[in-house]
Amino acid sequence: MEDVKQIVADIKKGQIKPIYFLMGEEPYYIDAISDYIENNVLAEEEKGFNQMVLYGRDVAVDEIVSNAKRYPMMAERQVVIVKEAQDLSRTIEKLASYVEHPQPTTVLVINYKYKTLDKRKTLYKTLKKAGVIFESKKLYENKVADWIRRVLSGQNYTISPKASQMLVEFLGNDLSKINNELGKLKIVLPEGTQITAEHIEENIGISKDYNNFELRKAIGERNSLKAFKIVNYFANNPKDNPMVVTVSLLFGFFSQLLQFHGLNDKNPRNVASALKINPYFVNEYVSAARNFPMRKVSGIVSILREFDVKSKGVNSNAVPQGDLLKELLVKILS
Repeated sequence: MEDVKQIVADIKKGQIKPIYFLMGEEPYYIDAISDYIENNVLAEEEKGFNQMVLYGRDVAVDEIVSNAKRYPMMAERQVVIVKEAQDLSRTIEKLASYVEHPQPTTVLVINYKYKTLDKRKTLYKTLKKAGVIFESKKLYENKVADWIRRVLSGQNYTISPKASQMLVEFLGNDLSKINNELGKLKIVLPEGTQITAEHIEENIGISKDYNNFELRKAIGERNSLKAFKIVNYFANNPKDNPMVVTVSLLFGFFSQLLQFHGLNDKNPRNVASALKINPYFVNEYVSAARNFPMRKVSGIVSILREFDVKSKGVNSNAVPQGDLLKELLVKILS
């Protein structure tokens, strides 16, 4: 995120590079930088003749170079944006000759999503000298809640820990999807609002009572009644609550619980740091550790490995996933 801010700050200062090669697994920041250049480098009256958007599936590298070598019309520079450039991965190295001598009046933006360049090859090395290479890496899920908080803070909103956790568990670490959902919330909620679990349920459709977050909490508390209610809800709504996701999240929880048992210093601040969790959730692990001794947790981790395979259709004898999930819960709580 700091790299993105720096790129934008440099452009605002007029320190514009001739080439921006935006690559990596996380498309959100690639789109953010590309959109900023598209919207801000040229004045509106300059864009008609001096800004073009190309798509990797429709052009060859030679055509990109040909467009990039044009001179701007009645403007200081032109902007050429290539979207979905990963479709040119087999021939992208041909761009190296242009990068060695880029047109100084052209801003060439390459959106190379879900892939990265080979750092040993000529294109990468020449790009390092002539332009900007930005690699957008996937955010680990344990960092996404903090990302949500920081993004909303910059827009004069706050969010409760439970609400952010619901978004992460429902949408994973897909920042584009999360940002779209946050956009919906900002349409209906005034600035200064703290986004709550109720807002998430009402506007996005994620149940605040029947979700993996609440299931994890109920299991940690050994609240069998609540846990089975949630599992029954999952069984009746399998498309919205795939078992493979539930098993994965429970595996992460019990793996962290195993780590918690091994900590010498169980001060809340140290626990949050060691487990890479929001301090708000530390008490859940303290409570779960009382209910599940280390030996039991080790056994549950093994059970979850077994059911992870079954949730993917291996050795499950076509048993409905809802029934598998109920069987898993019985084994965890027994």
